[in-house]
Amino acid sequence: MDLALSQLPELGPHLGRLCALAEPTVRWAPLDDIRLDLATAVLELASAARGFGDDRAAVVGALRRHEWLGQWDRALDRAAERTVQAIDDAFASAAAESRLPSRRLVPLRVRADERDAITARLGAGAAPFVAALDRMDQLAAPVARGGASDEPAYTAWWEAVVEVARKLEAAWEALERAALAEEARWSTEVMKVRAWRRPAWPLWLVSVLVLAVATWIGLALGGYVPAPSWLRPFAEFWWARVPGI
Repeated sequence: MDLALSQLPELGPHLGRLCALAEPTVRWAPLDDIRLDLATAVLELASAARGFGDDRAAVVGALRRHEWLGQWDRALDRAAERTVQAIDDAFASAAAESRLPSRRLVPLRVRADERDAITARLGAGAAPFVAALDRMDQLAAPVARGGASDEPAYTAWWEAVVEVARKLEAAWEALERAALAEEARWSTEVMKVRAWRRPAWPLWLVSVLVLAVATWIGLALGGYVPAPSWLRPFAEFWWARVPGI
C-alpha cells in the first residue's frame, strides 16, 4: 500500500454499514442516529489526521486509541440510555393500557444496577475492537518516532487502522443485536403489566355489603325486623308519613 506523503485513504469504505442511511425499524429504541453520529465522528478524526500532511507523528496522534475509544464509549452510553428509556416507556404504556396503579409501576422502572448491566451487555461485543485498538497503538509508536522515512512501519500502522474500522463496525452490529435481545428480555415483564387486571373481588364484596345493608334497612323500615335504637327516630318519621305502615 502506497502511503507516500501521508495521504491517508478514505476510512468510509472500511466502516461498512456504520455509514449506511437510516433504516426502517420496529425496535423500541431506534439507534440509527447514534450509529451515524459515531461514523461521522470517526470520519472527522480521519479528516483531522489527513490535515497534518507529512507530519506523521501528528497524523498518528490524531488517530490514537483514546480518540476511537472515546467515540465508542459515547455511542455506547447513548445507546444504553435510549434502551433504558425505551424499556421504561414500554412499562408506562403497558401500565396506562391496563390501568396499573402508579405506585406499582415505580418498582418496575430500570434501576441503576440494571442500567449498568444493560450497558455491559450492549458493549460486550466490543472486545475485538479494543484488541485491534491495542495493536494499532503498538504500531503507532515506531511510526511517530521514525518520521517520513519509515514507510513499512507507516503502512503497517495504516492497515491496523483499517482493521480497527472494521472491528468498530462489527462492535456496533453486536450492540444492535444485544439491544434487540434486551427488548426480548424485558418484553415478557412488559406483557405481564399489559395483561394486569384490577381484582374484581373487592367490588363484588362492597356491592354485596351495600345490598345487604340496604335490604336490612328496608326490612326494618317495613316493620319486618326490629329497628335498632339509632334507626328508631328515622323509622318513626318514615312510618308517620307512609300510609299502611
